[in-house]
Amino acid sequence: MSTAFLEHVNVTVSDPAATAKRLEDWFGWSIRWKGDSLGGGTTYHIGNDSSYVAAYSPAEPPKNSEAVSYHTHGGLNHIAVVVDDLDETEARIKAGGYETKNHADYEPGRRFYFHDDDGIEFEVVSYAT
Repeated sequence: MSTAFLEHVNVTVSDPAATAKRLEDWFGWSIRWKGDSLGGGTTYHIGNDSSYVAAYSPAEPPKNSEAVSYHTHGGLNHIAVVVDDLDETEARIKAGGYETKNHADYEPGRRFYFHDDDGIEFEVVSYAT
């Protein structure tokens, strides 16, 4: 059987350029591509050589403002990012004015969560010893 890996996740955001900047600041990622996309919208691909987040914004804002949640089938629950230095990454996120929560040390790592400007929940985890 061949090896499979997750290449990207695509999320709808209010401002792809601002989302790209935050992901660059928080995780040291870079913009791999940006341009026009589905229905006149805009997409930025932000990540590294092997994976990325596609931050998409439609040409017109969605009419339904109801948030997707853990109770919605097919809803995005969170995006998990593995980092080498959890404390350093958390300091960068907090410096941007974001509140971190649900800190936990567990076998085999440590983690915390936070929400970005669009309400997307991120889990940041480190397996470094």
